[in-house]
Amino acid sequence: MAKPDDRSDNAEKLQQMISNTEENIRESEDYLTAHAGEISAEEKANLEAKNHRREESIEGYRAEIKDESTQA
Repeated sequence: MAKPDDRSDNAEKLQQMISNTEENIRESEDYLTAHAGEISAEEKANLEAKNHRREESIEGYRAEIKDESTQA
């Protein structure tokens, strides 16, 4: 039998995902700063692109939180 769809803690989980993603962005930026002279232009571009995708994910998580709050 399938488990019922329990969304009672979705906003909390999404907020934790935002926090984790923001921490990953900070760690990546710190890495870029600390190793700027040691990494290739390609690696730098890849990390910057990854951070951009992370920012887009955060926007999506925030939109989901907003949707959750309007459905409650």
